[in-house]
Amino acid sequence: MALVATPTILHSVGSRVPPASAFEADVATAWFTLALTLVRDTPGFSPPVASRAFAYSGVTLYEALVPGMPGFRPLAGQLRELEPAPEPSGEHDWPTVANAALASIVRRLFPTAPAERQADVDALERRVADEFQGSIPPGVFRRSVSRGRRVARHIFDWSRTDGGHEAYLDNFPDYSRPVGPGLWVPTPPGFLPALQPYWETNRRFALAPGANCNPGPPPSYSEEPFSAFDAEARECYETTTNLTPEQEAIALFWSDNPVATSTPPGHWVSILTQVIERENFTLDVAAEAYAKVGMAVADAFIACWHTKYRYNLLRPVTYIQRVIDPLWVPLLVTPPFPEYTSGHSVQSAAAAHVLTKMFGAVDFTDHTHDDLGLTPRSFGSFVEAAEEAALSRLYGGIHFASAIERGLEQGRCVGRRVSRLRFRAF
Repeated sequence: MALVATPTILHSVGSRVPPASAFEADVATAWFTLALTLVRDTPGFSPPVASRAFAYSGVTLYEALVPGMPGFRPLAGQLRELEPAPEPSGEHDWPTVANAALASIVRRLFPTAPAERQADVDALERRVADEFQGSIPPGVFRRSVSRGRRVARHIFDWSRTDGGHEAYLDNFPDYSRPVGPGLWVPTPPGFLPALQPYWETNRRFALAPGANCNPGPPPSYSEEPFSAFDAEARECYETTTNLTPEQEAIALFWSDNPVATSTPPGHWVSILTQVIERENFTLDVAAEAYAKVGMAVADAFIACWHTKYRYNLLRPVTYIQRVIDPLWVPLLVTPPFPEYTSGHSVQSAAAAHVLTKMFGAVDFTDHTHDDLGLTPRSFGSFVEAAEEAALSRLYGGIHFASAIERGLEQGRCVGRRVSRLRFRAF
């Protein structure tokens, strides 16, 4: 497929420029595909930090295009502290607006990207501009570029006040972790300190200030045999020591480790991109979908991190090696933050909810990790994929069952909040 395919309705010099719904989504999918690479290759883009970048990219695209989306309304006035973007005047070419907006916000969100990736950003912006510039009036082209850049600057200025600005520079700020029975301690093999322990203080997108879709507490900590907590630990131990090839494949497919991949929120952006391309969705649909998925995963990490650092529950590797089997090693490396709730579960359920509300129970085959040699996995719905992603953390030895089950509940709550935003004018 070409980087930017011929639009559904061709540009025509001298004619009225059509709305965003008249164009294919190629510009948007090209930029979000590049954003996945930027997240993978830019130091410091841990899963919470990555989720934030996807959210601001999605909101930027939507707010830049909404004047060209009849029947839609801006998010300004709905999202906390977001003022209206600059008003457009005259005709605009909406793919050009999208290109300028996404190029501008990506540069601002990834200023420390490697030089090769920064060159990719420049090259993509030029290629898309060259695709369209010769087929629209010069005034429309300049006006469209200006609008995209102004909206990106507006959204970035808003992002600077959310509490997560430049978080990629320090994922491990000073933190005095609580100490006591059942509480989280750094885990092998790296024994890293707590990652982003203050992430919960960031400004939410769709969630109200301080709202976290509280899943309630985990089972009471106990090392007594047959206690509820010990039973969950033994379930994790028995499952991981008797993994089937299919269970191991599921764990590895959804692992989404930073540096090697585009992180768990990037996996859901990848799924969305694949569905947009397969279904040939138009530019306006893509703008709404990227905004919703971005905000869903971003709020999911904020809510989940609140829960994690509220309860500070230890990880399976700590309990199992201490109480059950000192030689046990999980399939996956345990990430450096508390156990409850499962971040995979929360963000997957949130993304799946908003996608299902938009598109219904879509079946798809997920090719996210083809480049890693992992076999694609097929699903009958977004919810089915989210439930597998959640369960993968039990197979990997990363989480207990309650963190997974209640994490899915917490994520669905986040997704409902995002879906309640008024994207439609009526």
